[in-house]
Amino acid sequence: MCILNENATSIRRLLLTSLIFNVSLTHASVLEFNLTEFSLHDLSNWETKSFNGHTDYQTIDIDNLSVLKAYSNDSASGLALERKIDLLKTPFINWSWRIENRLTEMNEQTKEGDDYAARIYLIIDGGWAVWNTKALNFVWSSNQAKGTNWNNAYAGDNAKMVAIRGKEAERKKWYTEKQNVYQSLIEAFGDKGSEEKNLNAYRYIDVTAIMTDTDDSHQSTTAYYGDIIFSAK
Repeated sequence: MCILNENATSIRRLLLTSLIFNVSLTHASVLEFNLTEFSLHDLSNWETKSFNGHTDYQTIDIDNLSVLKAYSNDSASGLALERKIDLLKTPFINWSWRIENRLTEMNEQTKEGDDYAARIYLIIDGGWAVWNTKALNFVWSSNQAKGTNWNNAYAGDNAKMVAIRGKEAERKKWYTEKQNVYQSLIEAFGDKGSEEKNLNAYRYIDVTAIMTDTDDSHQSTTAYYGDIIFSAK
């Protein structure tokens, strides 16, 4: 009888431990997840979007990191990943990046200068109502100051540009970034007047994209992107 009780107790402990472990994993996955996993050297889930020519994207190892290298020579194409992200659970985006050279003698707020050594798109898909599609662009600006924001020269107020790094940033240096996407969307596209309306408008990101482009300025540049991680805090 004692042996049976001990066995039953052991089984209960095992089940409880398993339950706690699984709950912890689920909780951890909600708190943070790696969208890119460049360390796996696998870009098969990313779709190439070409606007003019092809920027060369490849995963490499540099500075003891596995990252994405982007080289653009008078080209404009990006990598896009369709994955719904719930900003109520993971509102923060975290990443690192570095550029080799700035783009010169251009104005990024014009169509002739709408090029960026590095940028990350976050897109809310408007579906058939394309006018409801919104794109928030975190960019490494070559000629605007850090913190500057403006409407995209081609897409108008449907695409907002935010200079996370500006003309004063150092080349060939890694920078680590963290932005509250949900709050940035509200600031960029407008407060809807209540938390309920803001969540209805900005809760989900549908597509994340990476793009290094130089087709308007006809220049060339190289950039590196570390993993993109969404987190709860």
